[in-house]
Amino acid sequence: MSTERLAPWAERAVSEHGATTGGGPGGPGDPGDREQRVLDRIDKARRRRPKVREDRITSAHGAGGKATQTLVEAVFLDAFRNPALEPLGDAAELTVGGERVAMTTDSFVVSPLFFPGGDIGDLAVNGTVNDLAVAGATPRYLSCGFIIEEGFEVADLRSIVSSMTAAADAAGVALVTGDTKVVGKGSGDGCYLNTTGIGTLDPDRALGVHTVRPGDAVLVSGPVGDHGVTIMLERGELDIDADLESDTAPLNGLCRGLLDAVPGVRAMRDATRGGVATVLNEVARAAQVSVVVEEDAVPVREEVRGACELLGIDPLYVACEGRFVAVVDGAQAETAVAALRSQPLGAGARVIGHVGDDPPGLVLLKTGFGGTRIVDLLVGDPLPRIC
Repeated sequence: MSTERLAPWAERAVSEHGATTGGGPGGPGDPGDREQRVLDRIDKARRRRPKVREDRITSAHGAGGKATQTLVEAVFLDAFRNPALEPLGDAAELTVGGERVAMTTDSFVVSPLFFPGGDIGDLAVNGTVNDLAVAGATPRYLSCGFIIEEGFEVADLRSIVSSMTAAADAAGVALVTGDTKVVGKGSGDGCYLNTTGIGTLDPDRALGVHTVRPGDAVLVSGPVGDHGVTIMLERGELDIDADLESDTAPLNGLCRGLLDAVPGVRAMRDATRGGVATVLNEVARAAQVSVVVEEDAVPVREEVRGACELLGIDPLYVACEGRFVAVVDGAQAETAVAALRSQPLGAGARVIGHVGDDPPGLVLLKTGFGGTRIVDLLVGDPLPRIC
């Protein structure tokens, strides 16, 4: 392990993880020794069997970060473990009657229900379509469950349903079954949606974060953070006026174009809860590789960057609803960017980093100031209920 190469980010990690200093070369204060101890500590923590330490569920458990990961692995995966569930991908890959299919499910509790660029209806359709698309599937059918609070305006429900219809038509999918439940006033927040999607997979092509390898390139399909910041501003909690709207959109056409043009696509993930940073951590952990991101290469709108600075959060952690991360063979990176930019939804696509082999399981960010820091999973979500 190269001490010179790791020193900048390891020094920060030492500070964050509480390692002690002091002593001479080779002793407790030796930089190389401290770096290795930090790496060993992080590796030990990540290999430890997940355990939910809280007695009650908190909002952090639904935020997509460390708390969610622990809940999923320690409670749900531990109870339901099977080969289809084990990868914990955006969609499960199944074989039905000799045909490969993908299946996914999601719930939407966004507040407010209506926001610039969309509403909970098209968000639900697009989000489910995108989970199938990044798995390499062609989305076919959706179901939807409506949980409606007593007193909810029928006109608003019609508007949500109309948005879902338009989004389904745009994505080329059909809503084929559903369910409706009404809960008492004060027991919900207007309307919640749960959707399930089914799509067909190519018979001879498999994607997955476990296939990522050193030398691969990391791409993002467009500017990040638009959706999360739009929702936060729409709530009126910040006195900020910005011309910004959600990026909610169906990504199946964009994903299909990339797959058709680039045989070396390893994996795709849509950057929803937890944003791009969470996706990259999932990649690094699953493939036991390092992911190195160039901060200046990450596309972020100025309005989003400004709002994030005021909120004290990193745009890399803010949810998108019309962007995805792709990892491709490094030799095909330029072809991949060109394929994405050939479609309107991918016009802002960029290579933002690369995959290395050391340190395994970590995401590193090369900052605009010339330093390097670890990009870890957050415990909770700084912007709750944005999807």
